[in-house]
Amino acid sequence: MSETAKPSKQGLDPGGTPEGTGYRVLARKYRPASFDDLIGQDAMVRTISNAFESGRIPQAWILTGVRGVGKTTTARILARALNYELPNGSVTGPTISMPVMGVHCLAIIESRHIDVLEMDAASHNSVEDVRQINDAIRYAPVSARYKVYILDEVHMLSGAAFNALLKTLEEPPPHAKFIFATTEIRKVPVTVLSRCQRFDLRRVDAALLVKHLEGIATKEKIEAEPAALALIARAAEGSVRDSLSLFDQAIAHAAGKVAAEDVRQMLGLADRVRVVDLFEALMKGDIAAALKELRAQYEIGADPGVVLSDLAEFTHFVTRVKVVPGVADDVSLSEAERVRGRAFAAQLSMRVLSRTWQMLLKGVGEVQASGRPVAAAEMVLVRIAYAADLPTPDEVVRSLGEEGGAPARPQGNGGSAAAPAQNSTARYDAPRGSPRSSAAVSPRLSEDPAADVNASAAAAPMLTVGSFEALIALVQEKRDISMKMALERDVRLVRCEDGQLEIALEASAPKTLVHDLQRKLTGWTGKRWMVVVSQEQGTPTVRAQMEERQAELERDAQTDPLVQAVLNRFPGAKVVGVTQNAPAAEEGDASLDPPPEGEED
Repeated sequence: MSETAKPSKQGLDPGGTPEGTGYRVLARKYRPASFDDLIGQDAMVRTISNAFESGRIPQAWILTGVRGVGKTTTARILARALNYELPNGSVTGPTISMPVMGVHCLAIIESRHIDVLEMDAASHNSVEDVRQINDAIRYAPVSARYKVYILDEVHMLSGAAFNALLKTLEEPPPHAKFIFATTEIRKVPVTVLSRCQRFDLRRVDAALLVKHLEGIATKEKIEAEPAALALIARAAEGSVRDSLSLFDQAIAHAAGKVAAEDVRQMLGLADRVRVVDLFEALMKGDIAAALKELRAQYEIGADPGVVLSDLAEFTHFVTRVKVVPGVADDVSLSEAERVRGRAFAAQLSMRVLSRTWQMLLKGVGEVQASGRPVAAAEMVLVRIAYAADLPTPDEVVRSLGEEGGAPARPQGNGGSAAAPAQNSTARYDAPRGSPRSSAAVSPRLSEDPAADVNASAAAAPMLTVGSFEALIALVQEKRDISMKMALERDVRLVRCEDGQLEIALEASAPKTLVHDLQRKLTGWTGKRWMVVVSQEQGTPTVRAQMEERQAELERDAQTDPLVQAVLNRFPGAKVVGVTQNAPAAEEGDASLDPPPEGEED
């Protein structure tokens, strides 16, 4: 959109439209008339400029992007640049430098030039419409340098119409150019895309939109608060046309100075500062304050779904600031968002922010689908507030690694579990206003890990474990199958005494085995255990010893004469297992003796 457009000497307003035709909305009045007026599309302008200067002009362009970024406007500017001529004949070819209105410029801007045909493909999408283009393109332009065909929303053409256009599009006459515009580039056949030079028009940055709106406000002699323009720019989502339409509406709504509060009421938005306050209450787990704030915003007209969307947007902003701190310098943001956003980014962990974002994203859909939006929004806030107090997975893992085996106290904001006591002001408390006790609400333990271990030891009965075999028997008695398997498979014993265990570990041992074993033994025996990993080799694992004994039994069975006779009698037979039998009931009763050791196939 135009930042530098000025009234010309040909009876045009700043947007290049005739004067005296009544009020024209800002989106039309400040429509760009040259490449100098376009904002946010520098890459495209540079490419076209270089192509014109070098004479490498393609036969077709296709412009794509979201609504309101200037696709149709750029197509008209391209058509004007291709046919730019001055009455004195000083310009002899296409150029992007158009300081004054040329011979054909006004007619092209007003879409009434005989050689620049602008067609809406949504309403002219048949083969017959394309056949008319194919028939007319053979004739030279009447007055302009090129005959230009602009097809808006080209993705609406039928499949047969696209096929009818292919040959002409690939080999048009030298005097013909095509310019296509579409918001659905994926619906355009690849055969068409391959014959065009493609430009993806980007969304305009919010800061650039704010600057553009400030310039238009100055030209229109309208006083507008920067915060109001920032709200409009954010609501436009990168669309210049949307931003001008909203600005037009805000001017009429305010009937004077355009204030942020007027724009907020017009758009049904919540106060950004109040959104930040709501976010802080949620991260603290203060559900009573969060629900009160939501009700207060709802009563002044804020939509519950919009409030949750604003919360999700602020969560995304804090996450970006955590990754890229420079994001907080965006001029389209309020001072409160910048300052407090940096503070939240420093205090909250990435896992907490990701979890909050996911819950809000799901909650927005629930609110939109609910017959009672405010009730659904309140339930979403309840879930987020109570989830804010839960430890994240990394905090749980970190707590298992604390000295003494006691979990460290996780912080509700996802910060480091080992944060010093003087930083406790940055920690968020458990949800308040709940009838449950703090122990029932939060999984946190006491501040002193050693006190937790001592309390656990005092509550458990005193047991003495003097050998590794007794230790495994205790684990089996407690029905901890995973720990029993780890002790038998991954532990090589070096030394075992009551209260102290020195071991070597296999490579397959779990990383948390030592800390888990130390913590569990302390709880089971009622006394503090010290489990140490030694550099010594240690004895083979229990499983290795069992396998060695089994192998020895099989070797002994192989040497038994009776087993040898069976194996010789049945070629291919082999011993697949050996079990030891209980002693005979009476030593002298040969008839009760079991058969020889060994099982044969």
